[in-house]
Amino acid sequence: MNDARLAVEAACERCKMSTAYSLDHLVLPVANLDEAQRRYRALGFTVAPVGVHPFGTANCCVYLEDGTFLEPLAVADADAAAQAVDEGNGFVTGDRIFRDRAGDEGFSAIVLGTADAKADDKRFVDAGISSGKILDFSRDVIDKTGKTGTAAFRLAFARDLQSPAPYFFTCQRVKTPKVDRAALQHHRNRVSGLRRIVLASPEPRTHSAFLETFFDAPIGGTNDGGGLLLKLLNVAVEIVTPQSFARDWGLDEHSHDSAEGLHPVAVLFSAPDIEALTSLFKADGITYVAHDNALVVPPTTGQGAHFIFEASA
Repeated sequence: MNDARLAVEAACERCKMSTAYSLDHLVLPVANLDEAQRRYRALGFTVAPVGVHPFGTANCCVYLEDGTFLEPLAVADADAAAQAVDEGNGFVTGDRIFRDRAGDEGFSAIVLGTADAKADDKRFVDAGISSGKILDFSRDVIDKTGKTGTAAFRLAFARDLQSPAPYFFTCQRVKTPKVDRAALQHHRNRVSGLRRIVLASPEPRTHSAFLETFFDAPIGGTNDGGGLLLKLLNVAVEIVTPQSFARDWGLDEHSHDSAEGLHPVAVLFSAPDIEALTSLFKADGITYVAHDNALVVPPTTGQGAHFIFEASA
């Protein structure tokens, strides 16, 4: 691990962890779920059956052993999605805004788990960062064996006014079905969870007030490049300049320069066996950059963010 990454890890250890929030999941828009399923399977992930929302979107989630998950999201019914936007559905509206500004492939939303979405909504409204009314909905879920159940959710939405594309929300699981996800949490690449998420901005500090309010956590540290660090209960959140992100991971420095405001750019996974993962990627034809003790997989069709697989202890 290079000096910059060691500095980040050390700063994260010093972060104050006064938040009660954990990362729940990440939303990654795709143009086509079939392409997303092929991509994630090639990366060595087990992909859940397609889940259909009642408002025109659908997903094919990747569940991890640490309780977090990735949500590749597509528009399944354009008419239903348009109606949902007209009705003020914050989830579909956020997806529509992202696609209009950033395209059909990307990393659009960071989602925190919560026990009280209504309290979060009040907090967002009071702080002036609310981006819509509370959303209650339910949908069927299916495990790998075909067993079904009904899950119910309540979402509270926030948006950084300086960042037009991404959106942020908390997710309360109002009803959790008794569906066994153990098989869905076992992956060929042996990834068990998330370590860190990375957002980029030309001026990270200008987003401090929004970040501290949404995550309900203080900025717990900085890095040498002027980036910011926050610590959730289960993952770290790093906010860096595009140039710093590129330098840290040996990437093209201009790949994110055109994005406006704050934008999520990378997901860091804990990978127990980098050598085996390298062999898997070579066998599956995955393009990657080997950087220190990590494999960096750039975005492509079906994968809207940099996926960074770091060796775990």
